[in-house]
Amino acid sequence: MRALGPGSVSSFLKIILDVIYIGLWVSVSVLALVTVAVLLLSFNPDIITSKLHVGDNTSELLEKAPLAAGALAAMALLLGGWMVIVERLKRIFATLTAGDPFHPDNVRRLRVIGLMLAAIEVGHYIFTALAKWLAPESKLEGSFSLSAWFPVLVVFVLAEVFREGARLRREAELTI
Repeated sequence: MRALGPGSVSSFLKIILDVIYIGLWVSVSVLALVTVAVLLLSFNPDIITSKLHVGDNTSELLEKAPLAAGALAAMALLLGGWMVIVERLKRIFATLTAGDPFHPDNVRRLRVIGLMLAAIEVGHYIFTALAKWLAPESKLEGSFSLSAWFPVLVVFVLAEVFREGARLRREAELTI
């Protein structure tokens, strides 16, 4: 089976990325709605006590509502970052399906993917630090991991490889 062009592995992978992208959109939308609902319910505790019959634990539930909303918002931001990555990958695979792997825009797309992967990892450290500060009983770990930063470096190296491929293609187009 071919790697590039219509009916190739790259076109199959692009279809998979399209499905994942739609799933991420749905997930981010649901998380955003649940976050807003948690915040609104924390401002009006009567809704919680009258409809859900939670009993005497409403004060504890209301104290943790902002933390829960923050965690949900952080998850929505994380999924939003993955949406950016998947969207850029979809565009890269569209150029691969078209048989144009060294399209000049692929360099920028790979750099954005690398930056987003780095931002997700830094966001993980920030979220873990905030969680330990605001909720000391949480068991989140935020240690430095080479296995998390290695893909960031790989994507930036691939961006440079694609930049060189695009440069060589431009030079070849100018040659008679």
